[in-house]
Amino acid sequence: MTTADQAWQALADWQPQRLTDLVAADPATRLDRLVRNVAGIRFDFAKTHLDDAAIAILSDLAAAQDFAGRRKTLFAGGIANPTEGRAAEHSAERGDGAPESVHRAQALHQRMRMLIDAIEAGAFGEVRHLLHIGIGGSALGPDLLVDALGRSGSRYDVAVVSNVDGAALAEAFAKFDPACTLVAVASKTFTTTETLLNAASALQWIEEAGVPDPYGRIIALTASPERAMEWGIDETRILPFSETVGGRYSLWSSIGFPAALALGWDAFADMLEGAAEVDRHFRLCDGADNICLLAAFADQLYTNRLGCQTRAVFAYDERLRLLPAYLQQLEMESNGKAVTLGGEPVGHATAAITWGGVGTDAQHAVFQLLHQGTHLVPVEFVVAREPEHLLDEAHHETLVANCIAQGAALMSGRTGTDGARDYPGDRPSTTILLDQVTPYSLGALIAFYEHRVFANAVLLGINPFDQFGVELGKEMAKGLAEGTMEFDPATQALMQAALGE
Repeated sequence: MTTADQAWQALADWQPQRLTDLVAADPATRLDRLVRNVAGIRFDFAKTHLDDAAIAILSDLAAAQDFAGRRKTLFAGGIANPTEGRAAEHSAERGDGAPESVHRAQALHQRMRMLIDAIEAGAFGEVRHLLHIGIGGSALGPDLLVDALGRSGSRYDVAVVSNVDGAALAEAFAKFDPACTLVAVASKTFTTTETLLNAASALQWIEEAGVPDPYGRIIALTASPERAMEWGIDETRILPFSETVGGRYSLWSSIGFPAALALGWDAFADMLEGAAEVDRHFRLCDGADNICLLAAFADQLYTNRLGCQTRAVFAYDERLRLLPAYLQQLEMESNGKAVTLGGEPVGHATAAITWGGVGTDAQHAVFQLLHQGTHLVPVEFVVAREPEHLLDEAHHETLVANCIAQGAALMSGRTGTDGARDYPGDRPSTTILLDQVTPYSLGALIAFYEHRVFANAVLLGINPFDQFGVELGKEMAKGLAEGTMEFDPATQALMQAALGE
């Protein structure tokens, strides 16, 4: 059996062919091997440098890194997060995992649904607004869901506030009537400094408006219900989720409460089912037939063979404008690591820097670099066959044409009469084509990215489920603000200049 070191060496020895040659050589076979349809989504990797030899090498690497074993551990509720001694059970929220974990997730979903039913029945009086306070995964997921799916059908006004900058909270206060507002405080540990400071300010806003029982307007979304009760929230308004569900993987749990309330329970259930279909695909398909693993093969090809330090994601759909920001956390917090599962230096590049934007805006901002710059950047396009709007069809036709043309232009390039008009081409892209942007398809899309992250982590031999790199800066920020830590002269001078301290 090939060892991981041998597979990495084989990848280093592998030589890429030009994309135009790969596509022209045997188009039908290439499309058959590198295009997959899963959960109503077409995943197209035909314009990447993946070929049979690269796929064989990366398949050997997956076997050497025990991809099948680590995947089995993930779905069985085993210790998938060894540095913290925990399982990683976000798939159990979708019905695929250890039976006891699935049962617990279903019970907690039912608790959330009962609270939503109570809100809709008037138990909280008139409710027109929901202020959701969180940060990181506690905010990015709900924000993406509500923004993408609630544009024409949201039943409540929803504002998601994550930044501790008071301007963000003040903007929400200006739009909402405190007497008709519920506040959801989302924090896995219920100790997150920024979230609790924003929550305290929201409580003060409600109190100063003379609303009876201000604490009765607060709903906690947390894996630490006892801390929420200590903060003053009644147990009946606490929606727990499992400690084994990581923050950036938590929108399937009670962290998804804003989406379930604003979009309706049926939409939330459809989102879970879309993700569950991708869970089944990821769990049951092997090798390059597994779209999440195939995507990870492409990622490793570009990061560790062709030296790409970034990966760009462009949503050619206004409804998915927050997807790049969501993926930044999911990918870089998960796989931005430097040590293996055994605590040794990785020896390879880990997560690429994820960035992106919205098409066609991005074409007039950053695509100059993508087409003619000196950096090789793998590009991912996300687009839907059907629009949501009822405007002239020319809008959607122009949008889709631009998306597809960009991929073709990146691949083929064009020889110019002078250097300034020369397009080198041979620049890779993938295209993810949804039938529609629905709760089901968005759930499937997000689950695809989650499992892609896990597949990359397995190939690299790292743990994607801890995030200790976030802690040091938070600890030092607290010490700086409270004056309980000594800092270097440059830092002290900067703090004095900023706050006069």
